[in-house]
Amino acid sequence: MSERIRLQVLEIYKEVDREVAAAGPVCVASGRCCRFKEYGHVLYLSSMEAETLLAAAPPYEQPVTPDFCPFQKGNLCTAREPRPLSCRVYYCDPNYQEKSGEITEKYLRRLKQLADTEGVPWHYAPLHHFLNGEG
Repeated sequence: MSERIRLQVLEIYKEVDREVAAAGPVCVASGRCCRFKEYGHVLYLSSMEAETLLAAAPPYEQPVTPDFCPFQKGNLCTAREPRPLSCRVYYCDPNYQEKSGEITEKYLRRLKQLADTEGVPWHYAPLHHFLNGEG
């Protein structure tokens, strides 16, 4: 994937961040969102998002399990800037869940349109698949 496309993905992420901030979800920095198995989450992302993440994320230990995010240290994200759409949109705040779904669908469509327009193959899978080289 080209640098130009990666920068377009990051621009979409900036729009997501603005829309999420406007919705005002509450984050108590519990880190639950990154402990997938413990809280019954599966973090899905596209191959385009995975490439964007891996281009800027810190090193991580392999193999990666589906149990937790390897970029979580304590309750903080060490890959905050390149984190995928799902990470940007998900909050534990029960008052935000409906809006979360709306934002996710809107920007997932935008990412898919970008991939289609640019001829980037679209593969959607759990995070650990990409981090283990399976995606």
